[in-house]
Amino acid sequence: MRMLLIGRLDNEAANKAILDGSMPKRIQELVERLNPEAAYFTTTGGQRTCYLVFDMQESSQMPPLGEPLFLAGGAVSFRPVMNLEDLQTGLAALGH
Repeated sequence: MRMLLIGRLDNEAANKAILDGSMPKRIQELVERLNPEAAYFTTTGGQRTCYLVFDMQESSQMPPLGEPLFLAGGAVSFRPVMNLEDLQTGLAALGH
């Protein structure tokens, strides 16, 4: 299932990771683990935020994917999402 992972990093923890040089490695490890079809990095509410769209095979993947961000002082949420093709397939199934 196509999922959106939203990761928000606590400013204090993120500042420390940037200053000690570990931030690039953490981001690279996350991207390698998820192999996202899209990855965006921005700020939300003054916090560093990433939006990663990836394929989740089963819900049991949530703990191993989310815990590294939680342990780094972040907040994580997962949401099922659709692309345009998925939406069109779903709307066609309505039969209207």
